[in-house]
Amino acid sequence: MGTVEEFYKLRDTEDYFKFFNIEFDQALINVKRFHMMKEYGNLIKKGLDSISDENKLLEFLKFSLLRVYGDYKNGHAPSAAEVWNMYETGKLEGCASCGSSAGTPMDHKGGSCGC
Repeated sequence: MGTVEEFYKLRDTEDYFKFFNIEFDQALINVKRFHMMKEYGNLIKKGLDSISDENKLLEFLKFSLLRVYGDYKNGHAPSAAEVWNMYETGKLEGCASCGSSAGTPMDHKGGSCGC
């Protein structure tokens, strides 16, 4: 993972996934790119203004992308407020789509996705 400064230079949807080293389904990205990135942008607005620690901000940005991608992959897209509240309270348990890191199953501990 790079720096916040490098994050701000990203332009293509695929670049965000590559930046955070997240595997993605190109076919899904091709179909849902606009909706996913719009939801991602709405979701991260609050975090960009309220998290000053660079490492925490990068974690939030990665988690938010994972969440939006997972929700679209599973056919559901929550509101930004739902995900922000989950991040803010620290309740990040759940499946891969609502977990805090890619590829780390959380044994279905009941995240907000209903896992």
